[in-house]
Amino acid sequence: MTMNEADKNELIKYRIKQAKETFSVIELLIENDKYPAAFNRIYYGIFYSLLALGLKYGYETSKHQQLIGWFNKEFIYTEKIERTFGKILRKAFENRTISDYDAFVEFEKEDVTELYDEMKLFVDRIETFLKPGK
Repeated sequence: MTMNEADKNELIKYRIKQAKETFSVIELLIENDKYPAAFNRIYYGIFYSLLALGLKYGYETSKHQQLIGWFNKEFIYTEKIERTFGKILRKAFENRTISDYDAFVEFEKEDVTELYDEMKLFVDRIETFLKPGK
C-alpha cells in the first residue's frame, strides 16, 4: 500500500516527535543512574529521526543495520550531512549494543551525558534537514 503525501508528512512529524519525547525519558534515566537504559533510549531517539529521514526520501526498513547503511551511503559519504553525525550514530549504536547485550558493563555518567548531548544535536540536525527545500 502506497502512502499519500499528507500521510507520509504526518508520519515524518510523528517520528520526530517520538525522537524528541525520548529526551525527558533519558534525563530521568541519567538522574537515576540508569545508564544502560539511557544508552538504549539515546540510540532509539536517533533511530526514530532516521526513520523520518528515510520516509522523506522513500526508504523504509525496520532493520537497524540497513537504515544505518543507507544513511551513511546517502548522507554521510556524500557529505549532505556532516560526518560528525555519522560518528554520533556509530557511537550510539555501539553503546546501545553493549548496554543491551554485554554482561557486567559499567558506564560513567559523563559518557552518557556526552552522548545524550550529541544525540540532541543529531535529532535537531535531521529535523532541520527535513524542512522544506532540503
